[in-house]
Amino acid sequence: MSHILIIDDDDQLRKSFHKLLTQEGYDTGSAASGEAGVAMIHQRCPDVVILDMRLPGMNGFETFSAIHQIEPKLPVIIMTAYGSTETAIEATKMGAFDYILKPFDIPDMLAIIRQAVEASRFMRSPIEMNGAPDSAAQDAIIGRSASMQEIYKAIGRVASTDATVLIRGESGTGKELVARAVYQHSLRADQPFLVINCVAIPDTLLESELFGYEKGAFTGANHRRAGKLEQANGGTVFLDEIGDMPFSLQSKMLRLLQERSIERLGGRDPIPVDVRIIAATNRDLESAIEAGRFREDLYYRLKVVTIRLPALRERSGDIALLSEYFLSKFSREVGMDCPGMSPDAQALLNRHVWPGNVRELANTIQKAVIFNRGAPVSQEDIAIAIREKIPDKNTHDEPYDQLLRRCLHQALTDYSGDNVFDAIMDQVAGILIGEALNLSAGNRSRAAKLLGLSRPTLHAKIEKYGLKFETSVREDH
Repeated sequence: MSHILIIDDDDQLRKSFHKLLTQEGYDTGSAASGEAGVAMIHQRCPDVVILDMRLPGMNGFETFSAIHQIEPKLPVIIMTAYGSTETAIEATKMGAFDYILKPFDIPDMLAIIRQAVEASRFMRSPIEMNGAPDSAAQDAIIGRSASMQEIYKAIGRVASTDATVLIRGESGTGKELVARAVYQHSLRADQPFLVINCVAIPDTLLESELFGYEKGAFTGANHRRAGKLEQANGGTVFLDEIGDMPFSLQSKMLRLLQERSIERLGGRDPIPVDVRIIAATNRDLESAIEAGRFREDLYYRLKVVTIRLPALRERSGDIALLSEYFLSKFSREVGMDCPGMSPDAQALLNRHVWPGNVRELANTIQKAVIFNRGAPVSQEDIAIAIREKIPDKNTHDEPYDQLLRRCLHQALTDYSGDNVFDAIMDQVAGILIGEALNLSAGNRSRAAKLLGLSRPTLHAKIEKYGLKFETSVREDH
């Protein structure tokens, strides 16, 4: 349960916050002065602080500075009265998570609190890389395959630099975990880390969310507001699903990367901003460039370093390890001992195509743990969780066209998103090429002959799908 500390000298406001946040499932504490609030943080560091700027004794700025010295990554939401927006913006530049004007709308405040709680978890919960199945870490990147070893190396190499990073991979492959790992091992690890999902925020709001706005910039802009890029000054911003960013905003992102400055919506003066950008996408940016939906110059600015995450089908050897990790994790979460898993259940997991990648596998294990009531996870539990028919043990030879039809039916049932046809065809092509490489022991010339492709065409497709295989036989020339 997330713990939120309210620092405000208004007794009634503190009581109202306690009632509201308790109903929302938060644990709360309160202090009537900055000195008392700082003392409470020394005793127990909360997940989020809500701080009023007008306080007896230590004022809001002094209190914020003291909090920042204790825990620089602790999100602090500033509350301020009308007419004090310049003060709030200054606090934001100092590292405050966000600010809200009094009197405020409860839904707006709750939305900011949820964002702050999530940001606190992202910044302060360490990402364990290549964790053990029984790891107590809340979040971990799991995998011992050759492709995952390359991911770990890439994170280590890029984290200590200030380079822009582009993380590519299908939905559910763990792009956000990699972004957090890069941040947590970076030189900016004691500074803010903010996540902006370019799909979740409507196009009409994304510009003001990122860049802020001046008073009068649009209807309802009754005061000046700093954007997320200003709020994260000195830290890191993770732009998730950047391939879906509106074309109209891409030029402003390019300016940020080139000139390290932004302009608020409705403003004319450039504002210096020092942030590191980590971006991620599951889109084919090259095709988007050809179609005129993504700027080529922004693409090259983003891909200073590219980390490409493999789909789960490309590292099927990690499925058992991932299954064991999720089984242990979700068992702990429901307060029971790890029940174990039958060999038939694991075999079914290994056979599944996993169009939703690691996220789908995690959801499957979680559902199985919830409904199996502490007994070992069986093949039936897994089959119910992924809605897959258990193969008839008396049927040894299922016609390959029926098997393919069943797999494609499952993929269509599970897949959610745009370009369904292209996404599934890419999955099929990736699996087909992977099997050809396996049959040819990694020899690309022989794999090309098996597939009836030229070597250059095969090389291009291997690059497109990000396939990595050990070559145990010398290439034919």
